[in-house]
Amino acid sequence: MRFFYDIVNYLGDFFVFCVNSFLWLLRRPFRHRLFIDQVNTVGVDSIPIIVLVSIFTGMVFALQTTYAFRLFNAESLVGATVALSLTREIAPVFAALMITARIGSSMAAELGTMKVSEQIDALDSMAVYPHQYLVVPRVFAATLMVPLHTVIFDFIGVLGAYFVGVILLGIPKGYFMMRIENMVDPDDVFGGVVKAAVFGFILASISCFEGFRTKNGAKGVGISTTRAVVISSVSILIIDYFLTQLILEFIT
Repeated sequence: MRFFYDIVNYLGDFFVFCVNSFLWLLRRPFRHRLFIDQVNTVGVDSIPIIVLVSIFTGMVFALQTTYAFRLFNAESLVGATVALSLTREIAPVFAALMITARIGSSMAAELGTMKVSEQIDALDSMAVYPHQYLVVPRVFAATLMVPLHTVIFDFIGVLGAYFVGVILLGIPKGYFMMRIENMVDPDDVFGGVVKAAVFGFILASISCFEGFRTKNGAKGVGISTTRAVVISSVSILIIDYFLTQLILEFIT
């Protein structure tokens, strides 16, 4: 019984935390510089890891699907299969997981350290509301940048698949590109971008929330960082199922 109480209490606190993020987004002063700094940290600095992961994801997926489809003489479907898988599922989920590992852990550790060293309390005493100053720029920078990372993941992943499928394994270039053009719709890309925006909001909110709940010194910072990464990753995978169901029903 205690376990279920803790879950409900956690979800309730997290819901209030998210509502405060929306409310403080609309209230002055608007801290543009902090938002731009977070966009640079979350977005620009994460591009190398997104490119690296996306190109090898596309290459591996093309390699596996080519050998599988050759059993049915269906190699021409490799390009479309990889592109659809990337745009609908792999790109938003993998991009969000990479940002969780790189940025979510950083957010939780940074805010957790500020919490245990009483820097957050100091901001409050100076009439600087910590939620607006520390949380809002991080949450909405992640909400904006994860969809952009997803688009980059789509493009680089397809390039990796093209390199393996067409150049290394000899799939005709015309068939590869024609199938992508005929079978991949803008709605597929849009659905993945919508997912990525939700994932970005969730991962940043959970990471900041865990940072604000940190206690017990350096050990508590480590615990909060671990919890932020684990809870964010699991939440992304769970929410992905429900978002996929909604998108397939209402968008595609």
